[in-house]
Amino acid sequence: MSATHHESAPVLAQEGPSHWLVYTTGLFLAVILTATSFWVANTSLLWAPGIPLGLAVLAIAQMGVHLVFFLHMTSGPDNTNHALALAFGVLVVFMVVAGSLWIMGDLNAGMTPGDRAHEHPDASLSGHGTGRH
Repeated sequence: MSATHHESAPVLAQEGPSHWLVYTTGLFLAVILTATSFWVANTSLLWAPGIPLGLAVLAIAQMGVHLVFFLHMTSGPDNTNHALALAFGVLVVFMVVAGSLWIMGDLNAGMTPGDRAHEHPDASLSGHGTGRH
């Protein structure tokens, strides 16, 4: 009837020195970014309030290196589905983290004792403030 057609994953330049050059370049950049992140976190030479922002920038750069050099994500039309899947994954992770923080904050607010307990820390033990004498 019809000939069998075997589909295979596209081969991404797996032959020649350029294949190893891409991975070696990615590894070199990843190691440099990781070492820089450790240096930023452990140095006292930088402005302290700027360290978290610097670490966030280095983390985003690290993600970019991994996406481009190891996962071969490019802006080509054949990678549209990969980019959409990545965006959906980021959205799900953001929703899980934000929802968890929202729930934990709400639970913390519900578990915090009232203002009267803050004014009189031993009010529940001595009966003061409970209306009983």
